[in-house]
Amino acid sequence: MSPTRPAKAVLVSDIHLPGGPSAYRDRLLALLRDIDADAVYLLGDIFEYWLGDDVSGAEHAPVLAALRRRAAGGTRIYFMAGNRDFLVSPALLARHGVIPLPDPCVVRLPDGPALLSHGDQWCTQDHAYQRWRRFAHRPAVRRAFLALPRPARRAIARRLRAGSAHRARATAESILDVEDRAVEHAFRCHRIDRIVHGHTHRPALHHHAGGDRIVLPDWRPDDCRYLLASRDGLAEHRLN
Repeated sequence: MSPTRPAKAVLVSDIHLPGGPSAYRDRLLALLRDIDADAVYLLGDIFEYWLGDDVSGAEHAPVLAALRRRAAGGTRIYFMAGNRDFLVSPALLARHGVIPLPDPCVVRLPDGPALLSHGDQWCTQDHAYQRWRRFAHRPAVRRAFLALPRPARRAIARRLRAGSAHRARATAESILDVEDRAVEHAFRCHRIDRIVHGHTHRPALHHHAGGDRIVLPDWRPDDCRYLLASRDGLAEHRLN
């Protein structure tokens, strides 16, 4: 469990920020600059993809600089990898003052403890995705991918994104969602009664036998939402 409890904390995931300048990126920069919070939890797929620090680090330099400035000002910035940005290196996070979190992880939010996760590990009915996830997270596979020339990495990312979009259209929603038994196991295993996660792009509050499960909203260029945790509880906010 994280050692300190913030007074206010932002929880956000699934921004899927592409590289390069955009009004979309400006909205994230505004959130990092203006939000009244002393902790920020970035819970995966903040970036559309991460092809290695040498490629994506340069593409997202303004966001990384904003994280460093916020961390230098005293805000605790936490990063949990998603299925699109799991190649962000611990060394890069350390250089920018960002604290890595394992997935899942119990933290102290202002209104009490919660188990945080990106959420994809609980989509256990999607067997093809889980096979790919186990393969992609192998250290040898990571090293091999990062050793490829930059154009090859970009080409692989394009194919993976196209394949993911096709599978999302062709697969039943119940298969793509988290599985109740996996979630109930997480409640029991971590002895917790609240889970917050992203990944599914289906923001909602779900009531389980073990506790409540809050799904974070995904971002879109015209609809950028996050959760703000305070001692009064969790509240959804939308960027103007």
